[in-house]
Amino acid sequence: MPTTLVTGATGFIAGHVIEELLHHDYRVRATVRSLRDPARTAHLRTLAERTGGDLELVEADLTDDAGWPEAVDGCSNVLHMASPFPATPPRDASSLVRPAVDGTLRVLAASEAAGVGRVVVTSSIAAVSTRSANDDDRVRDESDWTDPDQAPAYARSKTLAERAAWRFAQDHPDLEVVAINPGLVLGPIQHTSAGTSVTIVRRLLGREVPAVPLMGFAPVDVRDLAVAHRRALEAPQAAGNRYICAGPNVWFGEMAQILREEFGPLGYRVPTAQMPYWMLWVLARFDGEVRLALDFVNRPEHLRADKAASELGLSMRPVRETLVDTGRSLIRHGLVSA
Repeated sequence: MPTTLVTGATGFIAGHVIEELLHHDYRVRATVRSLRDPARTAHLRTLAERTGGDLELVEADLTDDAGWPEAVDGCSNVLHMASPFPATPPRDASSLVRPAVDGTLRVLAASEAAGVGRVVVTSSIAAVSTRSANDDDRVRDESDWTDPDQAPAYARSKTLAERAAWRFAQDHPDLEVVAINPGLVLGPIQHTSAGTSVTIVRRLLGREVPAVPLMGFAPVDVRDLAVAHRRALEAPQAAGNRYICAGPNVWFGEMAQILREEFGPLGYRVPTAQMPYWMLWVLARFDGEVRLALDFVNRPEHLRADKAASELGLSMRPVRETLVDTGRSLIRHGLVSA
C-alpha cells in the first residue's frame, strides 16, 4: 500500500482519520510540529500498536518550508488537516488566516512537486455557511461560500484557505484536490488535549455554564467523518469536489437534554434552562470560549449533505450516540467530573 501523508496528526479529527486509515491497512506518515514531547503523540503510537499498522511521525510546521519536501516524498496521497482552531477569539485575525492560507499552499506546492496524486483538504462549513446578520436562513450546499469580509476570524481563515486550494488546483491540473467541509465535529476524544469542537459537551456536562445559549449547529460524528476522509482518497469521482459532512441542525438545548437524561442519574447536573442573551454577553466579557459563541446566537445551520452521502457513502450515526460517546470519553479522560 502506498504511503498517505496526514498533516496535523495530533488534532482531534486527524487522530481518528489516522485510526481509520490504519484499520484499512494504509501506510501512514503523519506530521507534527515537534517530536520533542512524546506525550503529545503517545496516543498515536498506541493506535499503531493496537492496529498493527504502519505509522511514521515526522516534523513539519505550517509556517516553515523546512520538512515538507521530506514529508511528502514517496506519498501517493495527502490529507491536509492541520489548521489553527482557537478556543478563544484571537486578538489579530491574521494569526489564524496567515498560517491557514500559507500552510495550505505550502503543503500543496510540496505535494505537486513530489508528484502526489491527490490532496484532500479538511475545510469546514465555516467556509460555506457563516452568515452576516442580514443573510437568510436557507439550506446551504457546496455551491455556497462564506463572505470572508463579513466573517469572524476562524471562518475567514477556513474560507480563504479553501479558496487558495482551489486556485492552486486550477493552476496545477495534474494534482487532484478534494475538500471536506465538516459541521460541528463531536465524538470520543483519544487523549486529554480535547478538540475545541467538543467544548460545548464538556461545559454542559461539567456545568461550567448556568444555562444553555440559544445556539444550534449541524454536527457530525468524528468517526463518520474519518470514513468520509478515507473515501475521499479512494473515490475517483471525488476529484475537484467539495463535500459537506454535517447532519441536521441541533439546538444546544436538545444536546443538553440528551446529556441530562444519560448522565443525570450518574450525578452530572447538566443545565437545560435557556440562557438569555444578556447573560451570555456578560459571561463573554470574562470568558473567551463564551465570547466565540456570540456570533452564533439564534442562527441555526441548515445544510445539505446529499452529495457526501451519494458519492462518499457518508452515513451518520444518531446524534444521541455521538453525544453520549463524547461525554463518556470526557469522563474517562478526567476532563469532567460530577
